[in-house]
Amino acid sequence: MKHAAAKNPEKAPRFWRDDALPFIEARAIADGREVCYARHSHAHFSIGAITAGRSTYVHEQAQYEVAAGTVVLMNPGDVHACNPIDDQPWSYVMLYVETPWLTDLQHQLGFAGELEFRRFSDTHLADAELFGKLMGLYEVLLDDQMEALAKHSAAVEFFSDLQVRLNPADEPVDEPNFKLERAADFIRGHCTEVLSLEAICAAAQLSPSYLIRAFKQRYGMTPHAFVVNQRIQFARERLRSGQLIADVALQAGFADQAHFQRAFKQHLAATPGQYRG
Repeated sequence: MKHAAAKNPEKAPRFWRDDALPFIEARAIADGREVCYARHSHAHFSIGAITAGRSTYVHEQAQYEVAAGTVVLMNPGDVHACNPIDDQPWSYVMLYVETPWLTDLQHQLGFAGELEFRRFSDTHLADAELFGKLMGLYEVLLDDQMEALAKHSAAVEFFSDLQVRLNPADEPVDEPNFKLERAADFIRGHCTEVLSLEAICAAAQLSPSYLIRAFKQRYGMTPHAFVVNQRIQFARERLRSGQLIADVALQAGFADQAHFQRAFKQHLAATPGQYRG
């Protein structure tokens, strides 16, 4: 018996998109009984997390029962479906990634440039660490307080890690450190501006996947965290000179004063007002 259509708006599918990140889309289903899929396929890569309950996962000619904590993966063109079991409630989140973007990332990670998308052999995994990282990326993407740079960096970091864990290529040749220093210098010189990952990569002549991995190893933080840290240093100088907090927040590149207050307290364990005195 088919489950009745949802009357509660909270059970309706939720979609997330951002014009600044056109290569990725997110979807959440709070009650999987409200959706029932025919076997279908996509031109993009999909990865999802079962967040509650159990469901039937059909992948090509195979069928599996998946439960909360399971990560499911679908290559472009894979025929699949995911449906409820005996009308039991279940929920999930799903990320859809454009294949050209992921293929380019594979090339950055060491696959030959002439190769097409390299398919993942795993269809589903009960991997707590991977599940946690996927949910972490989903939360970052949906966080309205996060800048596009932070979201883009988180996506590159997650999918680079996914590639290395499940579908590795030969280790790429390390880039010289002067390029990382060039990236850091570029951030220092433009930290109060709206920075994109593409702009930092272009300035340093580094690929996004290498920059995210190597920058964190070199400086102990992601490029976005480095940007925020530089903005806080910029703000401290101006607060010491007695400038208004609201003015300093905007000068330092923060979207608003509330965002500035949170970041400042996270870095210095004090509010801007307490610091200025």
